[in-house]
Amino acid sequence: MPGAPSVGLVALALLAQLLRIATPYLLAAAGGVVAERGGMMSLGLEGYMLTGACAAAFGAAATGSASGGVAAGAVGGAAAAALFALATVRARADQIITAIAINLLAVGATRFALRVAFGSSSNSPRIPGFGGLDPLVVGGLLVMPVLAAAIARTRFGLRLRAAGERPDAATAAGIDVARIRIVAVLLSGALAGLGGAYLALDQHQFTDEMTAGRGFIALAAVIFGRWAPLRVGVACLVFAAAETLELHLQLTSAVPSQFVSMIPYALTIVALIRGSGGRSPAPAALGRWER
Repeated sequence: MPGAPSVGLVALALLAQLLRIATPYLLAAAGGVVAERGGMMSLGLEGYMLTGACAAAFGAAATGSASGGVAAGAVGGAAAAALFALATVRARADQIITAIAINLLAVGATRFALRVAFGSSSNSPRIPGFGGLDPLVVGGLLVMPVLAAAIARTRFGLRLRAAGERPDAATAAGIDVARIRIVAVLLSGALAGLGGAYLALDQHQFTDEMTAGRGFIALAAVIFGRWAPLRVGVACLVFAAAETLELHLQLTSAVPSQFVSMIPYALTIVALIRGSGGRSPAPAALGRWER
């Protein structure tokens, strides 16, 4: 049919949409892998992402550039993670309860910041984004292979795995487990913050609770991928494909919209069930200080 897009162009458009949707999942899930391989739970990814998205909007608005938003997003996510590290590593507070508190704090703090700065608790003014090829998309594609190599081949990766598997043996070998875990949590927050920054910059504004559960889906990808970066990356692409399918099905009336909206979350439940068993369990000392 004259004027109809070719199959190749449609495929490229779908691939571009898939990569755009997958980017925040990949960045946040990479943060989850770093923290959990070091023995620190990542239930706070949602809060890190939301804080990073809000910080990115402030940074981009203040500097007039998307690059300023990226830097602010990483710092914002790391700052939220620092609160988690302070409470759990230094004060030895329960990691699950602390993560829930971080997530709730992020929702309230971002609303308050929006109201103080922009007079609205729902959204920020329009901010600049990246034109053409987004460096955060490229970073999302590269983060899992780089992380896999870092965990397997570097001194930090070896110490990170020791902190997550045998912290008692690591301490006996002279490794400062607390320090390794703090660094892991801060890296986790920065990566998740970049995922949040991507959302804000891609939509050219920050909106209230715009992460919409993506941090929890990223954590599900970590579990589904058995804490192995490359497998986690594939899991993120699967979740992104489900969300892409959801968006396209919403354009038709063949399936009720309520059922279509359930697709990513139903897949999350399946992933959690699938990832909870098998021969590749979670890091042995996840959430604990001894083994």
